[in-house]
Amino acid sequence: MPADDSFERVEPPLPDQQQDVPGTLGAMDPRPDHGEGSYRGSGRLAGKRVIITGGDSGIGRAVAIAFAREGADILISYLCEEDDARDTARWIEEAGKRAVLIAGDIADAGHCREIVAKAVDEFGGIDILVNNAAHQMTFEALTDIPDDEWEKTFAVNIHAMFYLAKAAMPHLSKGASIINTTSVNADMPSATLLPYATTKGAIQNFTAGLAQLLAKKGIRVNCVAPGPVWTPLIPSTMPPEEVKNFGKDYPMGRPAQPKELAPAYVMLATNEASYISGATVAVTGGKPIL
Repeated sequence: MPADDSFERVEPPLPDQQQDVPGTLGAMDPRPDHGEGSYRGSGRLAGKRVIITGGDSGIGRAVAIAFAREGADILISYLCEEDDARDTARWIEEAGKRAVLIAGDIADAGHCREIVAKAVDEFGGIDILVNNAAHQMTFEALTDIPDDEWEKTFAVNIHAMFYLAKAAMPHLSKGASIINTTSVNADMPSATLLPYATTKGAIQNFTAGLAQLLAKKGIRVNCVAPGPVWTPLIPSTMPPEEVKNFGKDYPMGRPAQPKELAPAYVMLATNEASYISGATVAVTGGKPIL
């Protein structure tokens, strides 16, 4: 498991920085910590076959590294960030596990089916599906939100979870786990992230309903609700002042490093969580979700 004090905390105020969407790791200051130098596995996911969307960077990358060091082979789905995806694959392979990469837009139902088919073809099946990829943009007024932006946010953030879960179902058996990334925004929506926050509420509801639907099959469904996390999404989708003070108004006074999220996903993926389903695990730096 990661050591508590083995990383650099991201402390506001942060340096001025802006990126184009979806952002890259190399341009971030400070560089995010995904547990590359600290996570120690103990075989808790030995032999598991995993799909992680958005696994090239941020939370998805931290989860991929942790899962690989716990013994899992991993398919990384990503949009277009080729260099970041290949670097994540390198860390998976250094852990002695297989890494499969597939680029494309999960807003497309056909591509979601391709992701599942690729995992089954490469690994022979699927044990864990981590629906993590997300799209967000900041808007100051309702009238600033284009119709196609609203539709894109729903397509990437919630429709894709349905497509992927549905396609994966024939390949999931008793003991399988689906883990969805929601957000503190599901409980306390940010006004300037209206499309994103709305989808995060939908994800939490989708998780609770799907958990009940799949319980008799022995398949668990849970979600993790992060607070502020230092990922490429932040400098590429938020205005400079918000980036500078990102996470400052949370009880811990800072955003999380991605590696601080990974243990929650590991726990939910293991058999140790055999009676946890339909749950939301908050990783919010002290901000309560009630």
